[in-house]
Amino acid sequence: MFEALKSSLKLGDLRKKILFTLAMFVVFRIGAHIPVPGINHTAIEQLIKGGGSLLGFFDVISGGAFKRFSIFAMSITPYINASIIMQLLTVVIPKLEQLSKEGEEGRKKITQYIRYGTVVLGFVQSLGMAFTLRAAGALENPSFGSYMIIAITLTAGTAFLMWLGEQITEKGIGNGISLIIFAGIVAGIPGGLYNIYEAVRVGTVNPLSVVLLVIVAALVIAAVVAVNEGQRRIPVQYAKRVVGRRVYGGQSTHIPLKVNQAGVIPIIFASSILMFPTTIANFFPNNAFSKWINSVFAWGSVSHSIMYALLIIFFTYFYTAITFNPMDVADNMKKYGGFIPGLRPGRPTAEYLDKILTRITLSGAVFLALIAILPAIILGATKIPNIYFGGTSLLIVVGVALETMKQIESHLLMRHYQGFMK
Repeated sequence: MFEALKSSLKLGDLRKKILFTLAMFVVFRIGAHIPVPGINHTAIEQLIKGGGSLLGFFDVISGGAFKRFSIFAMSITPYINASIIMQLLTVVIPKLEQLSKEGEEGRKKITQYIRYGTVVLGFVQSLGMAFTLRAAGALENPSFGSYMIIAITLTAGTAFLMWLGEQITEKGIGNGISLIIFAGIVAGIPGGLYNIYEAVRVGTVNPLSVVLLVIVAALVIAAVVAVNEGQRRIPVQYAKRVVGRRVYGGQSTHIPLKVNQAGVIPIIFASSILMFPTTIANFFPNNAFSKWINSVFAWGSVSHSIMYALLIIFFTYFYTAITFNPMDVADNMKKYGGFIPGLRPGRPTAEYLDKILTRITLSGAVFLALIAILPAIILGATKIPNIYFGGTSLLIVVGVALETMKQIESHLLMRHYQGFMK
């Protein structure tokens, strides 16, 4: 990894991409310290402590911006929710499905719809936050004007982060939205380590619990890397073709089906979906139904953990179905004279690929769900306070780091290909 990073800094265009991405991280961290006016920050900290791990996790993915209640307090969550809704609508609405198949122009239109949806959802979520702050006594001057200032400021902050992520994707290296979440989580690590040190120093946490936490974190990272890199290779044989005096084809290759085809997307999607009901409930803080919603969706509760696991499994299958179409793969193989040994080209090949993909995706989905829930249980057993860097955060950090390193290595491979003679 370090060798790849060292080599990447020697290439002018790749160095510019990496430096641009780092510059956008700096902009993100500066914005995370610009506060929204009219907020009592002491009350915000008390709200996070009393709100359980949900608000704590929300603060983690925003890089501490929620605790400071800065202009980036909502992070990129509304954009993720808008993307989920648009992908679901693409499957249901024929016009959107047709747009998604129209190539670059169709994708541009869908992206534009996602942007509009982000602004609408961001405004709704920011209003929900304003009502929550009023109930918690965190607004210095509760009035209609205060609500509008908070809503407009937070929505503008989310829209700016959305633009920032698109710029990273276009001019930098890696997926911009994932990297913004990655940067937010990594920025909270020093503060989390300091909290653990203070807890051990004052004697509220047993040092053995910290050792257990480190061992579990190391095992989770190793497991995530193993599953993300794991793949089932389907052998493919290409028939020989004679064109003029030349013979083409005849070589053997394989189709790599990854165990975790969807990466960290299901984790991010599931986390964002589970935050949405509590946002709506915050509009009515004294309502009995809202209190019930908050208790059911309380981060770390049994009901929340079950819904979290089921949503992760659902989104793993959903995203895999969007990104990998067995019928298209089978048709392309048939077009170029390829076949899987023992199977006829066309529909039998597609059914075989779908069968294999369903099985290995189940393994990847269950693994993601278990890793996301297990550390929360262990953290509860170790009694380490105010630490939300659990399995979900580790999955996102490790997954995004692996994907970004793969992109860097693919750039290096194009520039440093040494041929077959070495």
